[in-house]
Amino acid sequence: MSKILKVKARQVFDSRGNPTVEAEVYTKNNSATAICPSGASTGTFEAYEKRDKKNKRYLGKSVFSAVNLVNTKISKKLKGQNIHNQERIDTLLINLDGTRQKTNLGANAMLAVSMAVKKLSAKVKKLPLYKTFTVKNNFKLPYPLMNIINGGAHANNGLRIQEFMIRPDRAKSFSEAMRVCFLVIKSLSKLIKDKGLSTSVGDEGGFAPMISSNNQALDLIVSAIKKAGFKNGKDVSICLDVAANELFKKDKYSIHSKNYISVEKSIKEYQKIIKKYKIKSIEDPFAENDWMAWNKLMKSVKGVQIVGDDLYVTNLERLKKGFLNISSNSILIKLNQIGTVSETLDVIKFAQTIGYKTIISHRSGESEDTFIADLAVGTNSNQIKTGSLARSERVAKYNQLIRIEEELGKKARMNKIN
Repeated sequence: MSKILKVKARQVFDSRGNPTVEAEVYTKNNSATAICPSGASTGTFEAYEKRDKKNKRYLGKSVFSAVNLVNTKISKKLKGQNIHNQERIDTLLINLDGTRQKTNLGANAMLAVSMAVKKLSAKVKKLPLYKTFTVKNNFKLPYPLMNIINGGAHANNGLRIQEFMIRPDRAKSFSEAMRVCFLVIKSLSKLIKDKGLSTSVGDEGGFAPMISSNNQALDLIVSAIKKAGFKNGKDVSICLDVAANELFKKDKYSIHSKNYISVEKSIKEYQKIIKKYKIKSIEDPFAENDWMAWNKLMKSVKGVQIVGDDLYVTNLERLKKGFLNISSNSILIKLNQIGTVSETLDVIKFAQTIGYKTIISHRSGESEDTFIADLAVGTNSNQIKTGSLARSERVAKYNQLIRIEEELGKKARMNKIN
């Protein structure tokens, strides 16, 4: 048995230049580190992120209190624990915190430790990380949901919708999926330049041109797909993350323009763009507590992946409520929304049991840590959402999936998305 000797944390920085927690867990002859990501567009019901709001030296964003809790309380509690007993370690962390949303220790402190424990267990066992989750053989690669135009909280343009993504639906391998996305992105870059617009990128690596119309962004993507030699809706599908929490006021939504309209009218607008642009996936089409709106949309559209992110916040209780309400058919999985690896796996298992597609996701504040790439393969998740082919903290995850595919060799298969 490999016992934990100590746990150490430090303040490092994420891809938006904000402080975050890195934890390092030690056994006798080994150690492993993990970095907690951080979101910009966050759901109300997410686990708590502990920051030093009174520390003006870091504009209230430092995480020294979370780091200190890891180095004292958490390290003391986990000392002597079996590194391979993830569920017990995570339960100890949950009980040590003792709150519903991890407000005492902070989910950022807890998750960094939980992920580092998982990594170290794999290292001690001399196994690749992806082989230590729920799947034991017949590993499958996820399809990338690749962000190519940023709007909303991820960019400074006027776009209402937060993310415009592509999914290479006919790719027979992950490497081929990346090639397809690469070609579409290069085509889009040229089209944006030809219009005299900037090809600078947003938080997640997608282009952030100064345009304000959703349709203008969608027209650009359709043209880029065609220019790259593919068919929209067949070879490549357009997928959206609306982040409707940001566009909701007094039971009305400003998703499709700056004007606020009713749920019924919003659904009609969704139906129009789904038909016109062959949209295959819509994430967070309505606000996190507007359960009836989600249900109405599910009844109104067919053959579209409806994804809950802020709606579920990787929380089993909320997922069960959404299932009973027929709110969606897919769930976005973000480790830091819930705070431990074990709780994340419980949500993935339940989602897959009820027939939901699971999409493993990054956050807008990311790091070089590639944990989610292994998690996607190790849990048989259909898709992964980890940004564009820009910014190394995004590309790091894609490169890890390329390595996993190479290691699997002839056994490598793509997952099913339909």
